[in-house]
This record gives sequence, C-alpha cells and structure tokens, in this order.
Amino acid sequence: MTDGTTTLEVRLNARLASVQRGDRYEDPLAFWIETAFPGSRVTGGGTLRSPEGEPLSCAVRAEVVGDADAIEDAVAEFLDGLGAPLGSSLVLGDRPARSFGVQSGFGLYLDGTGLPQDVYAENDINEFIDELHARTSSHGVLQSFWEGPTQTALYLYGDDATALAASIAPFVDTHPLAVNARLERIA
Repeated sequence: MTDGTTTLEVRLNARLASVQRGDRYEDPLAFWIETAFPGSRVTGGGTLRSPEGEPLSCAVRAEVVGDADAIEDAVAEFLDGLGAPLGSSLVLGDRPARSFGVQSGFGLYLDGTGLPQDVYAENDINEFIDELHARTSSHGVLQSFWEGPTQTALYLYGDDATALAASIAPFVDTHPLAVNARLERIA
C-alpha cells in the first residue's frame, strides 16, 4: 500500500468458467473501476474447480486507489447490479471480508451416463437447454454449464429461488433427459 493502492479480491459465489466470468463480471468491473476510481485496475481472475473440473466459485483481483469505505460500497453495489449471487464477498487489503450478492442459484445436474442409450440418442441436450432457458426467462437466467465425466450441470440464477425452482419443475419432472436429475441450491 506504499504507492497508494490497495489489493481488492472479489470472490463470486458463481459457477462460471473463465469466459463466462470475464463476460459477466471481470470485464464490466475492469471498465467500471477504472472510471469510478482513477488509477485502479483489474489485475486478474480465476475459477476454483473441484477435482473433477466443475467450477465452484470464481474471483477477480484488482489494485484500487481511493477511500476504502467508498470502494467497498461502490464495488458491492456495482456487482449486485450485475446480479452477483448470494454468498459472494470482497476483501479490501487487510479489512474483514464483506458479504454481498442478490441472486439465488441452482445447479441442475443431469445424468450423463446412466440413462438408456436411446434417451440420449432421441433427445437433444441443446433443445433441453433452450426450453429450460425459456421457462426461466421471467425468473432468472441460465448463466453457465459444465460437462463432467458422468453428469452435466446447468447453473441457473435468479432473484427469487422459489419462483426459479417452480418455473422449471414441471419440465424437469417429465423430460427424459432429466430422469435421475437433482436440483441443488448453490447460492
């Protein structure tokens, strides 16, 4: 901090791969923070993954210049405006972590290997995703997905967890690709 800068680490409770993290949070934050706090800049980011490669959370780092209280308030407000998931936090220098986030999240985990082969052959996962997206459009958004060795996870985020889950329940309960699926709260 001798040069007037302080390290900021934003920890997003978002299951996003690198490209989605950049598009949704890192790039907008980089542009905004340079304007809002001259001399500040984003210095990098990363995605924490499980041993199987599933994204678990992501982070964005920056060097910031300005009043610490103002920076904390403004960054939290800006990221909440982008729909940051509940359970996100930021750490500025040696200050305690500050929680923020406004959206709930679910992971819909589809069985990628255990269903009869004709289910996979007769059903297009892209059509499934399109329909899921259509059903969630008024309650949230499908932000990302992950294809693992035995399952595919679709990550949905929205303002109202109950409405988001209810919007997909009839579809998930009846679609052949969703047999053995589980819906897990992630934010």
